[in-house]
Amino acid sequence: MRKRLSALFGLCLLSWTPPVWAHEFWISPEAYVVAPGSSISAAFRVGENLKGSAYSYIDRNAAQLRAVWDGGDAPISARMGDRPAIKELAAPVSDGLVVLVHETTDSTLTYREWEKFQNFAKHKDFPDAIARHLARGLPETGFKESYRRFAKALIAVGDGAGADRVTGLETEIVALTNPYTGPLDDGMRVRVLYQGDVRPDAQVELFEKAPDGTVTVALYRTDEQGEVVFPVQAGHEYLVDAVVLRDTGNDDLEAGAVWHSLWASLTFAVPG
Repeated sequence: MRKRLSALFGLCLLSWTPPVWAHEFWISPEAYVVAPGSSISAAFRVGENLKGSAYSYIDRNAAQLRAVWDGGDAPISARMGDRPAIKELAAPVSDGLVVLVHETTDSTLTYREWEKFQNFAKHKDFPDAIARHLARGLPETGFKESYRRFAKALIAVGDGAGADRVTGLETEIVALTNPYTGPLDDGMRVRVLYQGDVRPDAQVELFEKAPDGTVTVALYRTDEQGEVVFPVQAGHEYLVDAVVLRDTGNDDLEAGAVWHSLWASLTFAVPG
């Protein structure tokens, strides 16, 4: 079955090391599977190849922080400076799937090298952004991009039974397969959404970490339903990433950012 999956998905897979300007943001649980009655802790991380520094919880950087489960949805209380950012959260169910949901506020970066914007646009599959940028009469340096992150993580409490669901984030990745209950012989299926609609023909980047710490990266494209299927392995950790890049409608450098990117991520693990 594994060989058949590899052949099936081989045409859409490309392993490589992403460039330094394409840092991902994700929720990194201390454990993806916790016993009934246990607490949940998870860090916010920024980095590459599922390796990155853990950041403290800062009020001004958080637009929302929630836990979602079958039949429930509640805010997560966090204190300024908490590290990990989600610290000893009492599991809201005795058995079931819990989804951690986090939306950041906007941050801004300034491009001082034209090559970095070109490489970012190409890497995240927005090649027309370069021509659009120049057609707007924008300079090659000194312009700003604002960005916002939308992260989810799947946690199994006890048996981990249940399903992910649409949480209302502006862009999000929804797991259509439960990696803790399977079956996974036909792969893991996810759907990518933007403003409530599916994103067909969108690039999805998959980061896979093996038990020995080795990380591979694969690129996929969603189908007409905004869905993609990829093979997974027991004992491996996964980060799924999809990015939207849009014009801000502002061409005045003094007035603020001229581009805005929205980053959706989903993390989970397959039990060994």
